[in-house]
Amino acid sequence: MGAQQLPDRAPAGTATGSPEAAEVPVLDALGPSGPYRAHTRQDVTDVTGSVIAQLSLAPALYVRRTMKALHAAVPLPAAERAAALARAAELFGTATLGGLTVEAYERAVTAVSGLPARVVRTATRTCAERVGQSYRSAQLARPSGAVSDWRDPLARTGQAVWSRRGEVLAVHVPGNHPGTHGFWPEALALGYRVAVRPSAREPFTAHRLVLALREAGFGGDQVALLPCGHEAADAIVREADLAYGGDEIIRGYADDPGVLSLQPGRSKILLTAGTDWRDHLDMIVDSVAQHAGSGCVNATAVLVEGDPAPVAGALAERLAALPSLPPGDDKARLPVQHLKAARALEKFVLDRARGSRAWLGGSGFVDELGDGSAVLRPAVHQVDAPDAAQIGVEVPFPCVWVAPWSREDGIEPLRDTLVLTVVTEDETLVDALVAEPTISNLHIGSHPTHWHRPGLPHDGHLGEFLMRSKTVFRR
Repeated sequence: MGAQQLPDRAPAGTATGSPEAAEVPVLDALGPSGPYRAHTRQDVTDVTGSVIAQLSLAPALYVRRTMKALHAAVPLPAAERAAALARAAELFGTATLGGLTVEAYERAVTAVSGLPARVVRTATRTCAERVGQSYRSAQLARPSGAVSDWRDPLARTGQAVWSRRGEVLAVHVPGNHPGTHGFWPEALALGYRVAVRPSAREPFTAHRLVLALREAGFGGDQVALLPCGHEAADAIVREADLAYGGDEIIRGYADDPGVLSLQPGRSKILLTAGTDWRDHLDMIVDSVAQHAGSGCVNATAVLVEGDPAPVAGALAERLAALPSLPPGDDKARLPVQHLKAARALEKFVLDRARGSRAWLGGSGFVDELGDGSAVLRPAVHQVDAPDAAQIGVEVPFPCVWVAPWSREDGIEPLRDTLVLTVVTEDETLVDALVAEPTISNLHIGSHPTHWHRPGLPHDGHLGEFLMRSKTVFRR
């Protein structure tokens, strides 16, 4: 059932769609009747290009039947959902699931994502914590004037009741970081049935989480795992009531009000005059380099009221000291990609960095490891204005753009930001930043952009998208 214990290395060149050719584990689809192993499969490769698993690709007919079963199912009672989520969190973080121990799962994620092993281990704990808090977190999104059940005595003489906008949610979560899977279980907490399409790049986290949820008490008609090709993936979105995620399929529905598309973070730091940037250098480095710079909450821009050059120089010096190591090394701090992908990303960044002042990585940042993979070393560039086009460039490694900022520039350059850390004593500026609707999260003071805890919104509460309030009146 599902994946088996992963070998350290499997031979490359396995033919996709040839089940007999590969001596590698297969990650099955997980439908209403249990695991489903399709004839068509997709290779899952590590950063050296070696095949370490295959992903069973469900056909469109199987997808449609699964979606129909999810629609027909009735949600578990609320208390059972809460208990099952708490149990799933424990299983995700400790149990052997689908033949993989926690350690084997983490090795697999490290191998295919190129994220350092320590980042993946932290993500396991963080994801488990978020899943365990899913029921509580979901309820924190409920308006204070609404109740969660029409049977509540408060609803007898007229009350707002928080109700689902639909019954089935399609989830297409990208594979850039395992932590992205910590949020969608809130939909299960709210009574949705959920169909998850895992990323072909890193399918292990989705597979493990769905197995944990099922073992904890959610049935096959409550949560399904549907790896599939583009045609079937489109069917998952079309046949769900709502959809959430950030892959190429979801982006195709970006204008659909029933689809919540994850956007680039473009997280930033603003240092205003009167603050000594030296006192905050640790925070800036941490914001850029934590999670190996792979997350939407990592800072991609630092704006300085005054001369940005000293900040850029000090930041470059600190980041240059990070070692180039394979992702499985416990001392690794930087991400690794297949060499071809790394070179393509290098060209992309250098093309966009033209006209800027390079403090680090200006002649290239790809450091080959000699096994077909390469470390993405940090890059620091200084631009001339806070509205420079480079400020919006977000890539999955520690790459930061440092720019000047003045009061005359206003908050325009700070818009469209997932997390903004502002180091200032200016409360009028803080008022404006809190009021700005395109800044999703504001950290006031020397707090890293990646700081978060369960129960707080990430990019708004997911419940704001999944639920609505309706008036219920009875006598």
